[in-house]
Amino acid sequence: MIVICEDCGRKYRIDPERIKGQTAKFKCKACNHIISVTKPEPKPAKTASPPFIEADGEIEQPQAAAAQQPKRPEDQKTRSLRIPSSLRTGRIGLGAKMMLLFCVLPILLFAASGWMFFRQMDQLSELLTSESKRIVSKMAEEKMADIARATAMQVKLFLLTQPGLRKENFERNLNFKRLAVQKVGMTGYTALYELPGPDGVWRTWSHPNGKIIGIDMSKLKKPLGVNFPGFWKVYTGVRNGGESKGYYTWQDKDGKFRDKFMVCTPIDGTPFVIAATTYLDELTLDLTKLTSRSAELTAGTRSTVSIILAVTLLLIALVVSFYGYRLAARIKALTNVADRISIGELDADIPAGSNDEIGELGEAIARMQDSIRLSIERLRRRR
Repeated sequence: MIVICEDCGRKYRIDPERIKGQTAKFKCKACNHIISVTKPEPKPAKTASPPFIEADGEIEQPQAAAAQQPKRPEDQKTRSLRIPSSLRTGRIGLGAKMMLLFCVLPILLFAASGWMFFRQMDQLSELLTSESKRIVSKMAEEKMADIARATAMQVKLFLLTQPGLRKENFERNLNFKRLAVQKVGMTGYTALYELPGPDGVWRTWSHPNGKIIGIDMSKLKKPLGVNFPGFWKVYTGVRNGGESKGYYTWQDKDGKFRDKFMVCTPIDGTPFVIAATTYLDELTLDLTKLTSRSAELTAGTRSTVSIILAVTLLLIALVVSFYGYRLAARIKALTNVADRISIGELDADIPAGSNDEIGELGEAIARMQDSIRLSIERLRRRR
């Protein structure tokens, strides 16, 4: 049988067989209150039970006796509810939940957004570079065409004033050569060549390289190798009287092959053609520098943004950890107080509350503590 101290609420389990007579008294170990016990009427038992054990403030029963008594659904529900949550397996603490919701998820979101941001920056940089290169190349091509047309006009006017000048003497006439061979950019130039005659041979008559003056230009196929078809296509593209332009690969003086752009403009009223050519990298030299500078700025921006994201995530993790630790500690303290009250320690001190929901929870536990104490006092007065 269970006996409760009317003064402090401590519980005792008493074996009725140890009570001699109808009533017995003993002193409460917690408050020294005298407790009176009345022996109940004996009931037939099917099986013998071992003696009860008196616990220090709790009610315990031997496993054998507990196994012999039928378990009611109400008892099982009450017993499961009395198990502290801290002893249950598979639980996720409040701190872990806060870290998951307010730290891990933001890190994943920041990482995804940062990846998307860097990806968009790279795509934008590539788009600007490619479009800028295309626009600059187009402008440079138009400029080369203007140079070829202007040179063709100058040569035409000179030939009109010098009708007796023969093509074999173009290189010896310095005034003519200054007009026909002009510098374009850093290494580019203009040159003059002749449409094929009855022999079908293409010959150059004014050029910075005097070794190719008057030779059959098709003989360049051997030194140019696989790069010759590109050059020959642009060079002979004026056979029908129209302007020809395009890119090809040319062997430089140092033996290296580099891409060049050439515009060939026929000189009206003559069998001659002006070719203006220059290396491709000279057309986009400024753009190449701009692209390199843009890549450096993009890398610097990526590093700065990455540092800012890392510091932000670190601060979030520290704040969430600190606040989660304090919140979990306050809730754990109130849980311990509630457990102590549940076993009869009605004088347990409740931690000072704060001006938030946790403080309201502490005030509710304090009111529950006062209500239990008043209920025990009323019960004692009734008896």
